[in-house]
Formats: sequence, C-alpha cells, structure tokens
Amino acid sequence: MQYIEANLLQNEKLIYSVRPHWIIFSSAAWAILFALLLLLYSPPILYIRVYDIWTLRDVAIAALVCMGGYWYISAYIYFKTSEYGVTNKRVVIKVGWIQRRSLELLLDKVEGVLVDQTLMGRIFNYGGITIIGTGGTKDAFPFIPNPLLFRKNTQQEIEYFEENLRKSS
Repeated sequence: MQYIEANLLQNEKLIYSVRPHWIIFSSAAWAILFALLLLLYSPPILYIRVYDIWTLRDVAIAALVCMGGYWYISAYIYFKTSEYGVTNKRVVIKVGWIQRRSLELLLDKVEGVLVDQTLMGRIFNYGGITIIGTGGTKDAFPFIPNPLLFRKNTQQEIEYFEENLRKSS
C-alpha cells in the first residue's frame, strides 16, 4: 500500500487495507481458456482458409490470445495501482496509474458505506462499495475483496474516532 502509507497524516495508522479482488483477471483467463479449447477441439468448419496459410481457426485463436493478453495487462495494471484502506482518521482509496482517482475522506465526514454484491460476488466474496460523505457525495469502487469486512472496519474506526472525540471534549 505505497500510496496510502506515503500519504499518512501525523499520528495516523493504517488499520485495514486491500487491493482489488483476483476476479478482475477472469476475463483474460476465460479468453485464453477458450483459445486453448479452440486449439485442441476445433470443429472442421473452422479450417476454412481465409488468408494464405491462415485458417478461420487460427485467426480466432490469435484474436482470443490478443484479447486475453490485453485484458490481463489491463487487469494487472488496475490491480497494482489500486489501493483501498481505512486508517484511524480517514478512508483512503486510490485507483489508477496515469489517470488517478482518489478519495481521502475524514471519518467524521463519512455518512455511510454501501455494499453491493451480485450473486457471483457473494460466491467469490467480492463486491462494490459506495462511500457516502456529508453533503451527499457518493464515490463507488468495484471489486473490493470481502466488502463487508471493509465496511465493518470503516464503521468500527468511525465509532472509535467519535468516542475519542467525545472523550477529548
């Protein structure tokens, strides 16, 4: 969590942090798997020549491998450049490499954390979260591993923060 750790405030501690769920690599894996299945079990109709020595099967396999490679590289960059964290003072989320999108919201400004999980998300334990801030701001982030734990940690830190605020007053 390089971004989060590099941007911690004075006396701030990182409580919980995660990277995106591994499911972001699934599109690439499915494309490569389908290319492999075509390579091994192609129907005879795909052996039609389309260009010189290239058959329809070869073109389809090459296209699937190229798409899978592109999707893998995109997912890898997203995985490596995305960080989601909760500190004892803020919720900090950073997504992106060239185009960076970040959210750094003080805990006393968080009104709620919504969790959105599809059926596949429930099965593989990932989902989207939406951070609702004061003033009605809503920031949504997909592919959070164990989003209920992220919400729990955020709510727990909000409670500790408010408790410490009351004690100091």
